[in-house]
Amino acid sequence: MNHILDWRAHAGSAAEKFYKTTLWQGEHVMVGLNCLEPNQTQGLHSHQGADKLYFVLEGEGKFTIGNEERTAIAGALVVAPAGIAHGVTNMSGARLSLLVAIAPGPK
Repeated sequence: MNHILDWRAHAGSAAEKFYKTTLWQGEHVMVGLNCLEPNQTQGLHSHQGADKLYFVLEGEGKFTIGNEERTAIAGALVVAPAGIAHGVTNMSGARLSLLVAIAPGPK
């Protein structure tokens, strides 16, 4: 098992919708990478019984968490507690790359 990963080796894009891949899946947490090209959106959704964290690796996104909407740039940590609707849109002209963790991980 590879315990040290470089997220850049897993980055990608998809024209029809944002790109996502799982970097690591354990019993208690799932860690993934989401890449959104300009104007791509991850629509509002929620996870019952699981918190979600977005760490902005590069770019800029408009995040909605419940009733709050804010812009976050590289270095920001965005927290979506379990059961709270959340989503993100890349409003910039460059790729938005997000390290995503969901805990506990999906069953």
